[in-house]
Amino acid sequence: MTEEGALGSEDIAIPGVDRTKPSIARTYDYLLGGKDNFAIDRALADRFIKDLPGSRAIAFDNRGVLTRAIREIAVNTPVRQFIDLGSGLPTADNVHQVAQRHAPESKVVYVDNDPVVLAHGRALLAENKYTTVFQADLRDSKSVYESPDTRALIDFDQPVAIILSAILHHLNDDEDPAALVRFWYERIPSGSYVFISHFRSENDPRSAQMQTLLQASLGRGRWRTDDEILALFGDGLTVLPPGLVPAAEWRPIEPPDELTVWERLIAAALAVKP
Repeated sequence: MTEEGALGSEDIAIPGVDRTKPSIARTYDYLLGGKDNFAIDRALADRFIKDLPGSRAIAFDNRGVLTRAIREIAVNTPVRQFIDLGSGLPTADNVHQVAQRHAPESKVVYVDNDPVVLAHGRALLAENKYTTVFQADLRDSKSVYESPDTRALIDFDQPVAIILSAILHHLNDDEDPAALVRFWYERIPSGSYVFISHFRSENDPRSAQMQTLLQASLGRGRWRTDDEILALFGDGLTVLPPGLVPAAEWRPIEPPDELTVWERLIAAALAVKP
């Protein structure tokens, strides 16, 4: 494997990939220690690692809380269908791996707009008949909902878990992330779940600095307050205990130590449709 990672030489063109612009999925991949990224992605991630020491904890805390949330659904509810919107690149303990470890019949649909995610996801899932991945923009909820790839696995007459892990904060306010959640809420039956993890602002200088950095590099990235994040769930969903809390404090296997300032800047909550 070259130092450029599993994607190979930086000089080889990949259809649909603009190597002059960083990708959210590939930047996260690098922050989590992955190899599926380009120089432009690493340059953005390194600004967080070097200029904002400790901020990398946000990516790891988010991965940890996602794993615990999927386990919670698979072990303690009858839900066996998952739609992971803005899924990102495959890493350890993906949604299907966690769900199927506890409930082998679980079906998982991954959706992402990055063609690199599509290529790697298809390779990973080639032998898994209960899991699929396809390329789409999660903001076009109707096309995701009506996609043959979705309908091949998901029965919307049965409860579904909608996974929005570290993705709604990449929608700016004018893109109306609450409307995206509402779209799915209106189409999933009673007993369905919605999981959201999100950059969390305490109106502090660190979150403001990170928001400025992401807006300058990606044109998106929004740290929202607790009230703003909870508002994304709308009025119909019931947020389950412990409510919206820093990701490290959401149903941890062991109680965490006192959180760093960085660990407070990513929050998560799980809600059910009554």
